Amino acid sequence: MKAVVLVGGEGTRLRPLTFTTPKPLLSIANQPHLERQLLWLASHGVDEVVLSMGYLPDAFHEHFKPDGAGHDLFGDIVIRYAIEDEPLGTAGAVRFAAEGIDERFIVCNGDVLTALDLDAMVRFHDEHGAEATISLTQVDDPSAFGVVPTQDDGGVIAFVEKPAPGKAPSNWINAGTYVVEPAFLERIPPRLNVSVERETFPRMLAEPGLLFGYKSDAYWLDIGTPEKYLEAHADALAGRLSNPPAPGAREITAGVWVQGDATIEPDARIEAPVLIGAGARIEAGARVHASVLGSAAVVEARAELERAVLHNGARVSHGSSVRDSVVGAYAVLKPDVSLTAETIIGASATVPSGTRISGGRVPAERG
Repeated sequence: MKAVVLVGGEGTRLRPLTFTTPKPLLSIANQPHLERQLLWLASHGVDEVVLSMGYLPDAFHEHFKPDGAGHDLFGDIVIRYAIEDEPLGTAGAVRFAAEGIDERFIVCNGDVLTALDLDAMVRFHDEHGAEATISLTQVDDPSAFGVVPTQDDGGVIAFVEKPAPGKAPSNWINAGTYVVEPAFLERIPPRLNVSVERETFPRMLAEPGLLFGYKSDAYWLDIGTPEKYLEAHADALAGRLSNPPAPGAREITAGVWVQGDATIEPDARIEAPVLIGAGARIEAGARVHASVLGSAAVVEARAELERAVLHNGARVSHGSSVRDSVVGAYAVLKPDVSLTAETIIGASATVPSGTRISGGRVPAERG
């Protein structure tokens, strides 16, 4: 089975992290999100994936081998590339990337983390004779999403984009994974900017019996905001994504996971849940709680992490604190810095001593 994964977005809400790294390649608990997604697809029989790209395509080429066996992690799965010269929208991107596919295939958004049972969704699709099936997930407040009310048999009735609070006809939203037949592609004009959610799917409602919604209560999260990106790490630490939370991690005490030869000095306070990457160092007198440290990250004496994410090579100097915030790869917090309220520090940036930032953004150091 083949799949198209839409990874062309610029990830504006996660800037400055996404100035240097495409959102799908940002790590979730020390593993690139896209790797998690490909492993999920492979577990459901997908053996060929087309990455539909537009933004920072070279980063994907550097991470995966072009037009080949992709990565040892994924076994025999073949990874191919479709690079847009200009933005084509979600439908246009699918049409462009799926050129030559003449069988039923999967489409998924590159910013969705999910445990959806794709096998069950495909069976539902076949049983209903659908041309396209949309995965649906239930949320408490659908006002920020595209709501998809359905009939009892799953037939889609309407699409309601970001309804006012309390006005939504349903709490079931478009979860960003689709099963489609080759005929679906004929509905999308080639080389035009077209939205599958706002144009292609709604137009199909004129022909009843072709478009269905598949409801699932499986884990689902859109990682596209700082809040949700941090939530994804918390979910990984809680075991909601996998066990162990990252490849090669070993549990040294309850809820404390270590990859490789990390160093935890005596008198460092490690309070579960915590994931510590290979080569990372936590010095005596530091406190780390509910946090993820990337490889070679350093937490110096008297520094504190609370629900923090440090990317590879990040350094938090003595006396600094990071709470509910993200420090990009090889960024340095000088002594006595305080980060709170979903602050994001870009890759290789340096934050001067004594700085206090709440909900801020520090740009990546441009090379």
